[in-house]
Amino acid sequence: MYEPIRTKSVHSTMAGPPSDFPHRSREEELDIQLAGHLSALLAVTDELRGLAPSAGLDAAAERLAQQVARLRGGPEPVRAPGTGRQADAASLHRRAHALAGRALVVAASRADTAAAILAAQQMDVHAAALEPRELASH
Repeated sequence: MYEPIRTKSVHSTMAGPPSDFPHRSREEELDIQLAGHLSALLAVTDELRGLAPSAGLDAAAERLAQQVARLRGGPEPVRAPGTGRQADAASLHRRAHALAGRALVVAASRADTAAAILAAQQMDVHAAALEPRELASH
C-alpha cells in the first residue's frame, strides 16, 4: 500500500552515524536568541530616543549595545538612526516592554544575571512610561 523509503533520512538519529554538519549547543542557541531580543529592544529604544531624547534612554541604549556585543562575542552592533517617521510613543513602549519580557525569559533560562537585570529594568521603565496613558484611557 505504501511505497518504501528509498533514500536516507536527512535527519540524524541517535542510532545513526554522526552527521557532517555542525550543531550548536543549547547555550549557544540561547545566546543567539537573547542577542536577537536585545538587538530588537535596542532598535525600539533608538526609535524612542529619536522621538523624545533623554539621558535615561541614552544610557539604556548603551547598556543594551554592550550586552549584545558580549553575547555575540564581537564589536557593538551597528545602530541605525531613527526612521524619521512619526511613530506612536505608546506603541513603541508596548513593543519595548514585550521585547524586554522575552529577553528576560531567555536570560533567566540561561542564567545570565546581567542581561536579566537589564531586561527587568527595561520592562519597568517602559511599563512606567505607559501607566499614565493607559490609566487615562480607561
